[in-house]
Amino acid sequence: MRSRTSDKTEGARSDEVIAMHPAESGMQLGRALLHALHNAGISVLYQDREMKTVWARNMRAPWASDEVEGNGILPMAHTDRIAAAKREVVATGDAQRLEISVPVENGVRWFQIWVDADRGDDGNVQGVVTTMVETTEQKRREQTLTTLLREVSHRSKNLLAIIQSIATQTGRYSDGVGDFLTRFRGRLQSLASSQDLVTSSNWRGAALHELVASQVGRYGANPSHSLRFRGANPYLNPNAALHIGLAMHELAVNSVSYGALSRPDGFVEVTADLNAAATGDVALSLTWAETIGTDDDGSGQKRFGSVALERVVPASLNGTANLDIGDGHLEYRLVVPHSNFETQ
Repeated sequence: MRSRTSDKTEGARSDEVIAMHPAESGMQLGRALLHALHNAGISVLYQDREMKTVWARNMRAPWASDEVEGNGILPMAHTDRIAAAKREVVATGDAQRLEISVPVENGVRWFQIWVDADRGDDGNVQGVVTTMVETTEQKRREQTLTTLLREVSHRSKNLLAIIQSIATQTGRYSDGVGDFLTRFRGRLQSLASSQDLVTSSNWRGAALHELVASQVGRYGANPSHSLRFRGANPYLNPNAALHIGLAMHELAVNSVSYGALSRPDGFVEVTADLNAAATGDVALSLTWAETIGTDDDGSGQKRFGSVALERVVPASLNGTANLDIGDGHLEYRLVVPHSNFETQ
């Protein structure tokens, strides 16, 4: 709490400022306002009723006097709008507000313009005050935010479509509600893990090695031993990251149940090669290889895991896939075109 003495002192200081010589205080106020206009990038123009310039402060391009009259870089359409707004203010006394864009060499500059009436002692309009403030950076931030929101909406719809497809296919190949919930939760967690990588990269995507390691690491007791990754490490776009992450999840779950990851000393090998495709572009060839046991369920029926690996994932990436399960081994090979990844 401030003391009464402090309040009196502050009051005295305030009185001292008010008691200053009018000419001196006016000059100080004028200098302060000029500094404020300059630092804030605000241009102010005062004109009489006949639009003759009385004074101007901080007039930068494109607001130099000859340019305001239409002889500079300000488009004629804008000078006409501004002139019409000033005539309206003189006639009615009502303030006008405009937003204009000025094309420049490296893009567009945006400005907010306020036109206010200056009234005399009799209340009549004796002039107009035009204030110009550049809002280019604010406009760019707004445009960037709009673009980001559209991108988030687009990717959210894609993610929901993937979840819907997973739910439908999981239900089709599940033996009951309990089986469905177990498998569906695992696949959602796989998507969430891949999505975390995509989000942390500002929606750019995910590195292949990091993606594979995150999926296998969820099931391997010792990820550094359970996964042996060799080859290239391209950067996958968001769609490729989600679908390849799903493929790695299905392979890891199967490996934990029947394959190498079901054994304490087991491991899987993942190889990534970049090869020239028939189109002349570079294609990614991703191979998962492991040894498996012989005590499979023996049903021989297709389940969602194999459907996702052979149909869903390659179709979503415009690629091809082959799942080979033989005596004591499993090999999955996925080939996707260059549109799904970057090599730099």
